[in-house]
Amino acid sequence: MAIQRDDIRSHATELYLCGGLRALSMRNLAARLGVTAPALYRHYASKDEVLRDMVREAYRQSAAYIYRALSAATPLERFRRAGEENLDFALTHPRWYEMMYLSPERFGWSDYPPEVAAHAHATHQFWMDRVRECVDAGYLRAEADIRDVGMTMWAHSHGLITIYMRGLLSLSETEFRDAYRASARRMLLGLGTRKLLSEVQGGEQAGPNRAGETDEYQQTEYSEAYG
Repeated sequence: MAIQRDDIRSHATELYLCGGLRALSMRNLAARLGVTAPALYRHYASKDEVLRDMVREAYRQSAAYIYRALSAATPLERFRRAGEENLDFALTHPRWYEMMYLSPERFGWSDYPPEVAAHAHATHQFWMDRVRECVDAGYLRAEADIRDVGMTMWAHSHGLITIYMRGLLSLSETEFRDAYRASARRMLLGLGTRKLLSEVQGGEQAGPNRAGETDEYQQTEYSEAYG
């Protein structure tokens, strides 16, 4: 029976998420695939190599969704589209989404291997770029470090998705998508400028600026860590 890496990664992920590192042995994986262990070793030299490829694949799958947002015409449209694509990815591929947010210790690593860390950094940079260009375009207030704004938005999105995926919300997928969008809109409006309020609310008259808020937005620079 011929096996492909996609099959190996898929079954390895199921074994790992259901039983942890102990369940994911090359012997168990071979049995699940209906092949011999030597057949697996023609694709992967070790269990650790399988683990690395599993996490890399999770990030690759995520990128295939969120990078579609780059085709949108404006910073705000790219930001919104990225959020929608991330939600689609999480709900369509919950196993891959979960793999992205496991700590290195869960895989028996002291830190992420360089090739895995590179994927994680690229994903982080993608989201920071979406935040920064919305600040630069005057949609988000630059009253805080861009990293802080990005972290707040990431925590909001990931928290909602995780709560839903854990079965803690009695909502259908359609109901959750609606609730997620409504909550994301509230978050965006809370961090937005008068320009964003005007566009999102269809040109309605925005209320007075918050205390200390002005119509001039000083641009925040990335630190060296975020390029």
